[in-house]
Amino acid sequence: MRTTTHAAAGTTTGAGRAGLVQRLTAGVAGGLAGGLVFGMMMQVMGMIGMVAQLVGSTSVAVGWVVHLAISALFGAAFTVLLGGLLRGAGKALLLGAVYGVVLWVIGPLLLMPAFMGMPVFVVNQMALMSLLGHVIFGLVLGVVAWALLRRRSA
Repeated sequence: MRTTTHAAAGTTTGAGRAGLVQRLTAGVAGGLAGGLVFGMMMQVMGMIGMVAQLVGSTSVAVGWVVHLAISALFGAAFTVLLGGLLRGAGKALLLGAVYGVVLWVIGPLLLMPAFMGMPVFVVNQMALMSLLGHVIFGLVLGVVAWALLRRRSA
């Protein structure tokens, strides 16, 4: 039996919950895929330990766990917020890239340095490499999420 959404009452029923679960699943998978690619870049550049500092550690393993958890969370947020707009690979790539830039400004330029007692909005060589990584994260996130959502709706 198919249920409906009652907009006036603000309730979501079975069909709406299934769509949300699909978006969350696609977002987490896309976020983890993008996080793996970006994490490998960070590992090569020796930056993954800096992520561990967010939880009071310098361990590379802890850095990976924190990085992938953040990647999954932001992947899920991407598809919940923008999943309905992913109507083609090109649009998914564009939205993913823009999302990556937004995450870069909010995360490494503002929140992370503020949390660690460092100056905010400092753009240097490391920040530009971080921008590249965040854009690549967004590209991978966008296309993986789009592919999964497209496959499930077909």
